Amino acid sequence: MGRWERTHEAVRTAALELFSAQGYDATTTAQVAGRAGVSEMTLFRHFATKEALLLDDPFDPLIAEAVRARPADESPMRAVVEAVRGALTALDPATVTELRTRLWIVAGAETLDGALERNSRATTTAIADALLDRGAEPGAARVVASAVIGGLSTALLDWVRRDEGDLTGAIISALDALAGG
Repeated sequence: MGRWERTHEAVRTAALELFSAQGYDATTTAQVAGRAGVSEMTLFRHFATKEALLLDDPFDPLIAEAVRARPADESPMRAVVEAVRGALTALDPATVTELRTRLWIVAGAETLDGALERNSRATTTAIADALLDRGAEPGAARVVASAVIGGLSTALLDWVRRDEGDLTGAIISALDALAGG
């Protein structure tokens, strides 16, 4: 792991620790930078906004590639649902635990209302682009990508607010609903 990656991870870890301990709204970027041992300028070189500390999604390229790899005869919706399902089952327990922590922080912060949806644009675009690469019509690609990401966002926030069951089960249920099952 290079210097950039180590610094990026240190900043992200410091942010999660502080957001978990103090709450998102009560934590400043200066505190995060201090905990990570970097300047605020360095923090903002790695993460454009405070929201990005929590909501940057490293899974976009993985999901997009999984969509591209689906069988050519699958409908766009089936391809995306099954690609996300496959990516989910490949996550290690530590990543699932971190996702749960991030969702708790998002659900508990008033200033993050709607943030999950705002920060889903890149994921939606990555999925739509992958569908276009598979030959989907542009309008259909955007609709399917938006529907899946919107559905998953709703399911994830509902799950964290209810605090019932496991995260994987909640996502699988949402994927089944999206797939018409």
